[in-house]
Amino acid sequence: MSGSEEVWSSSIEEESGQSLPPFDNSSGYNSRTGIYHSLVSLGTKHEIPTNPNLNTANLVLSHFPHADLADARIAFIDSATDQRVSYGELRRSIYSLASALFHGLEVKKGDVVFVLSPNSILYSTICLAVLSVGAILTTANPLNTESEIAKQVHDSGAKLAISAPEELHKLVRSGVPTIITSRPSDKNMLSVEELIEGCYDSPELFPHVLVAQSDTAAILYSSGTTGVSKGVVLTHANLISIMKLLSWSADVSASQDDVFLAFIPMFHIYGLVFFGLGLLSVGVTTILMQKFDFQAMIIAIQKYKVNNLPAVPPVIHGLVKSASKIGCALSSLRRVGSGAAPLSKEMAQEFRKVFPWMELRQGYGLTESCGATSFFVSDKDAKAHLGSCGKLIPTFCAKVVDTETGKPLPPLKEGELWLKSPTIMKGYLGNVEATTATVDSEGWLRSGDLGYIDENGFVHVVERIKELIKHKGYQVAPAELESLLLSHPLIVDAAVIPVEDEETGQIPMAYVVKAAGSELSEDQVIQFVAGQVAPYKKVRRVSFIDTIPRSTAGKILRKNLVSQNKNQLVSKL
Repeated sequence: MSGSEEVWSSSIEEESGQSLPPFDNSSGYNSRTGIYHSLVSLGTKHEIPTNPNLNTANLVLSHFPHADLADARIAFIDSATDQRVSYGELRRSIYSLASALFHGLEVKKGDVVFVLSPNSILYSTICLAVLSVGAILTTANPLNTESEIAKQVHDSGAKLAISAPEELHKLVRSGVPTIITSRPSDKNMLSVEELIEGCYDSPELFPHVLVAQSDTAAILYSSGTTGVSKGVVLTHANLISIMKLLSWSADVSASQDDVFLAFIPMFHIYGLVFFGLGLLSVGVTTILMQKFDFQAMIIAIQKYKVNNLPAVPPVIHGLVKSASKIGCALSSLRRVGSGAAPLSKEMAQEFRKVFPWMELRQGYGLTESCGATSFFVSDKDAKAHLGSCGKLIPTFCAKVVDTETGKPLPPLKEGELWLKSPTIMKGYLGNVEATTATVDSEGWLRSGDLGYIDENGFVHVVERIKELIKHKGYQVAPAELESLLLSHPLIVDAAVIPVEDEETGQIPMAYVVKAAGSELSEDQVIQFVAGQVAPYKKVRRVSFIDTIPRSTAGKILRKNLVSQNKNQLVSKL
């Protein structure tokens, strides 16, 4: 315990309806149950709806501006073409496409619709139209190969696919009926644009399908950075809960006049929940980028006077490295968010040093938790707790569990983070074994992340447990070494992986991207790290590489580097 006074809570109750035992009013830790509680309330304005027959699309649409205001307020702007869509146009497009899917293509409740497209001003329309007819949404990365896409189509049981024209060839092997997003040159192909412009915009044609909150809304595939990708089943109740949490967070940190930039892909939980659905409930304007490009991002920020930038650590790193060249172009930015991967304390400090007028707020979440689980409500807290990813957001409870004994741990003790909330997934599609191993009988999600919660209730994520390097019985966190490597002026990017070693178990190996023209050597890198860490954490080998493989969300694809290293060893033999 932190020594803070323990208080009784009358507003938070156990599922049994009984009042909770006392918990610490600084950390939220209950010493009797081993559970950490969020100390923040949603308030009556953002209460999660209890209507069992409310679906995600109806909730989002209910927050759209009314009548003339809807046509005056811009929802999306395409940064490449400057094409704009108002909230009024967006509502009409959703109604029209939903009617066309239901009446014209006979997409019914429970059917799975596969979406393969980069970010576009049609993406939200497609998602909300699919959800409004009770169909199930499954999204994919356009960078995926034909075989990966065929696997997801088969695994999800998709009845219909909607594809960007340039990705259409990847769906041939799957055999699933497909329409494309934009009007084709091939007259035989049906497009979403044509369906929206068709004769389905009559209010009486809009399908009124009874969809329960308990029904499946989406099947999103985890990134598979450390293993095989699995289908995460999310219900309407999960999405509705995260929508209310997002509207709460916007109330405490944003305004309707804010302009957001979206390069985070909408097929990913971060982009889908934030840009595809959540911000539409707030009424802000979002500038869309089809894919991430650093220079195009800077131009878009300056052109559209963007003031909110949800980002990932590699982008924040890029901003810091380029600060002297781009500082004036970012004068409109006042808030930058970081998620999807850990942001080091050192990088956060450097960011605040070179961009003192900006707020920097880190959050933490998983696909399995439908997005965010912790968040910084104030920049003051974010400044004071660098390296943390904020406090548990409303509705969340957590446990920090000893990986050896399974016992819950008090503040400042490291263990696996377990999470519980109405946003937690239903399970993994068709994989009872994986579901049982991840979500226990009481609804606790085992995150797979090593971390701790401090005496003030701030969450700290150390590393993925499966990615910890075991050296002579000690645990080495790759993220810590990567953060140190990135502080070197001649290192542009870095990743650390385990390499098997007969004598010590595993040794840390670094893959490093050098600055252009640099003559940095392996020994210099090794000595740079060795002078700043305990002996067991030393980097023992270094390999220089052109780029570090990352997922679209910015996570290092360590399994690719581990495989690459093994192949190099085999070729040498």
